[in-house]
Amino acid sequence: MVIDVHVHPTGYSLISQDPEERKFRDKVFQRKYDESKLPIAMTGKPSGGNSGGGNSEEVTFTQMDSFGIDRLVLLPLDLTTTHGGWIVSNDQIKQLVDFAPDRFIGFASVDPREECAAEKLKDAFEKLNLMGLKLNLSHLNMYPDDRRLKPLLDLCTKYDKSVLFHSGFSWEPDSPSKYTRPILFEDIAVEYPTLRFCLSHLGWPWVDELCMLLLKYPNVYTDTATVFMDSPKNYYEQIFLKNMAPGWLQNNLMDKVIYGSNLPRFRQVRTKDGLEKLNLRPDVLKKILGENAEVFLGMKGRGYDY
Repeated sequence: MVIDVHVHPTGYSLISQDPEERKFRDKVFQRKYDESKLPIAMTGKPSGGNSGGGNSEEVTFTQMDSFGIDRLVLLPLDLTTTHGGWIVSNDQIKQLVDFAPDRFIGFASVDPREECAAEKLKDAFEKLNLMGLKLNLSHLNMYPDDRRLKPLLDLCTKYDKSVLFHSGFSWEPDSPSKYTRPILFEDIAVEYPTLRFCLSHLGWPWVDELCMLLLKYPNVYTDTATVFMDSPKNYYEQIFLKNMAPGWLQNNLMDKVIYGSNLPRFRQVRTKDGLEKLNLRPDVLKKILGENAEVFLGMKGRGYDY
């Protein structure tokens, strides 16, 4: 079982029929990337479709089969108070999951600044049966110790749902990375010891802070959905063999790293291949590509058919 835990379904045809919604996604996602003048060649247009530009879901399934990927975790993004809308809504995530429940796993997103945020999240768990919460605090200009997060984290704990936080570098000009340094999430790990949460993007450039949290707290994970300077292989070698000591991943962190592609920004065929070229032990690679995600998502032993 190979699971990609970091997919932004911004261009799937099933949820891209409304021209105004497509325009909003393009304004918030693609324009910000263009304006940032980031000297990194992303392989997919952020607002243009997960399969390389508005392709159908069937093309996505064909690519998954070709790349050896079984399940995708689809991530919405609620930016109501900062940008006036959703990139992808919880209801749209539910629509995609219902379309292909054997392929898609859905997360929820809410804007913690809204007074109704907790009620929206409760509905996402109870009525939409979504499996976790996605938050990007850089976009929201909020620190992890903001008490407006507490009702949301309480609900995730109550319903045994996982949380995926953006962490580390944020390329958008209006999304300061200072809000998502890994060390700032330590209080959450202490206050919520049973809450499984993922600090995505390997926490770069604060990899040392991330490693400390992964080692110290059983409930903290990270994913490989990061921004590559050159190629996934070279970047993963830099992170796992240089920023970390060569043996850390295989001996100390093998249970804490989860595969994520950051699709559509980077293609799965390159990110998965980059991990496979690290020459990891087969048991470690198997954990990273799927087994750790099953634990993080709470799928093992809970009756999910996958």
